[in-house]
Amino acid sequence: MDYKRLLTQVERTLEQIENTESTRITIEQIGQTIATNFREELGITGGRIYELTDENNYELVGRFGVCTDGPLGITVPRDYKPIELVLENGVVVMEPNDPGVDPVLEAQLGAQRFAAVAAGDNHTHILGFDVAPHLSREDILFSLNLIRYTVNQRLRADRYQSLIVEAQRIQQSILPQRVPQYKGFDIWGKTVSADVVSGDFYDFIPISDNILGLAIADGSGHGLPAALVVRDIYMGLRMATDRDFKIIRTMEKLNHIIHRGRLTTKFVSLFYGELETGGILIYCNAGHNFPFVLRADGVTYEMLENGGPVLGPTPDATYMRGFAKMKAGDLLCMYTDGVVEAHNAADEEFSLERLQTLVAANRERPSKEIAKEILARVTEWGPGEQDDRTVVIVKAVDP
Repeated sequence: MDYKRLLTQVERTLEQIENTESTRITIEQIGQTIATNFREELGITGGRIYELTDENNYELVGRFGVCTDGPLGITVPRDYKPIELVLENGVVVMEPNDPGVDPVLEAQLGAQRFAAVAAGDNHTHILGFDVAPHLSREDILFSLNLIRYTVNQRLRADRYQSLIVEAQRIQQSILPQRVPQYKGFDIWGKTVSADVVSGDFYDFIPISDNILGLAIADGSGHGLPAALVVRDIYMGLRMATDRDFKIIRTMEKLNHIIHRGRLTTKFVSLFYGELETGGILIYCNAGHNFPFVLRADGVTYEMLENGGPVLGPTPDATYMRGFAKMKAGDLLCMYTDGVVEAHNAADEEFSLERLQTLVAANRERPSKEIAKEILARVTEWGPGEQDDRTVVIVKAVDP
């Protein structure tokens, strides 16, 4: 599943919902919209809305989708195990026979599984969903995390503006302030934001005199939530390299950080590699667009695919390393999906093929000029609404 494209579709659909004075009504409209428009993609057929009461419990106050029958007003104690878990983790999936689940209460509520997300400031509301029976736990968690992000993004949209200035300051502080001087390589990178702040991120991390860390990441959506989550990636990478973690251990730790984070963004793609002065690149690709090495012959491409899933949705995800060897004349291109998925007026994507052709045609130029040429061509290709765009070029040159 193309989670980025689906996320964008859900976000744009929810943006069309008009503001109401009642958070509950807005949430009910959101739930109905999701169940109507994304039933097949997310496996959501309907659900229930719970609202925090003055007695600090949750009351069933609404239903949406095909889940429209049954009484409202049922009270669910805050210390009910599924409620405790959704408040703690933001999402929860529990089966009827799991410890702490009350089958009598669930029958009254009309739920087959307790699959829910916390929504609103201070978790004032909980959305419980009816999910297709064939979905696995991993599929449900994927859908719930995507819904949690988009719902809270929609509810908090008006509040983000007051935090933009601080987000800009944070982001500027974590992007590389200068290009590293690394023996045998010509390196340059740049991010172009689609919003005031970006969900894209890249970094150059000096690990030793002979090893340089290279990172590029893309947080879900763009704007403030994505910018904050890439800050966590920046801090996590720096901490891992300071402690001399191996690449797989680093990815596992970052996955847990994002999964357990309180931010609504739960999807971050990341490519991280460690480049030795001799040209050996050890890397791991966590669901990111495949970087590629263009060989010195100008026609051979090696895609850097080894790794695992995006960071965040699945706490127990596993990852594997990949290896590449760069020789003089070879070129590494790292990029985010805002480059290859930019659309023109005819709704055509810029595409990986066009990117590779452009890189090959400009391979003799310095890295800075190649990256700037790519970003300029993408802007010309799709001058309208765009995603964040990042390009990093690493050329192996004669030392």
